[in-house]
Amino acid sequence: MRILIYGAGVIGSLYAALFSKAGYEVSVHARGRRLQELKTKGLLYRDGGNIQKADVTVLEHLSDQDCYTFVFLTVRAGQEKSALYELQRNISPTIVTMINTIKGYEEWEAILGVGRLLPAFPGAGGSIKNGILDAALTPSLIQPTTFGEIGGLRSERTAALAQVFKRSGIPYQIVPDMHHWQISHLGLVVPLADAYYRSDDPVNVYKDKDIMAQTARELKSNFQELSKQSILSPPKFHLLRLCPQFLLKIGLTMVFRSHFGDVFMYRHAMKSPEEMRQLHRDFYSFMRGNDDENL
Repeated sequence: MRILIYGAGVIGSLYAALFSKAGYEVSVHARGRRLQELKTKGLLYRDGGNIQKADVTVLEHLSDQDCYTFVFLTVRAGQEKSALYELQRNISPTIVTMINTIKGYEEWEAILGVGRLLPAFPGAGGSIKNGILDAALTPSLIQPTTFGEIGGLRSERTAALAQVFKRSGIPYQIVPDMHHWQISHLGLVVPLADAYYRSDDPVNVYKDKDIMAQTARELKSNFQELSKQSILSPPKFHLLRLCPQFLLKIGLTMVFRSHFGDVFMYRHAMKSPEEMRQLHRDFYSFMRGNDDENL
């Protein structure tokens, strides 16, 4: 099985390393400074106390006739269209889109062709420093790698992709409605990112009781509204929706001050503020639109 990772940031690099370690033939498409790092040093990553080098092929250009079983698209939100137009010409049958989005998948399918898109979302976080990946998978109880067919049905390729994740030691879940799952995910992560941006001292934002209270209030409000619209997914989010606000504030304070918060929340929010602020606008615009529809 041949796998292409299109996008060599934290997410793409981590999945590439894990797939390669599991014995898959992996290529990584990169650009700019990251491309030069990979050409010069290779894909270096921290594994415990050691630095390892993943066995991957680094690509600057993608041949239209180069066929992969799965292509993982791991670029930032807002960068996906140019990538999809390039992949449009490639003959690989399945493009796994690991991208934050509030929209449906019709526009992406219009570019790729119906049937090629398999929506997904990563369960990982971390950073790249001096060309060395320092990242980890999200604990499976919090957020495993998530994917599902647009129509919600299981298929041969979802079974095949599940096997890839299983062999690579990557926790995963298959959900019946990826669109609802991604909307709900933004209902969670947008308030978390906003908390950092509101603070004059983001790394210690947990010390600001007012910001923690506001974050709890916004998160709870988002989940209540999504529940009314029958969108909230996965079911465990209902626990946060029903949690008393003062307890939610306490829990958020603990998460923001934890190592988990640093790796999976703080680093991403600080690295991608433009992306997260655009997702903030998209999410609340979507919510206002849903409110208008139900008046």
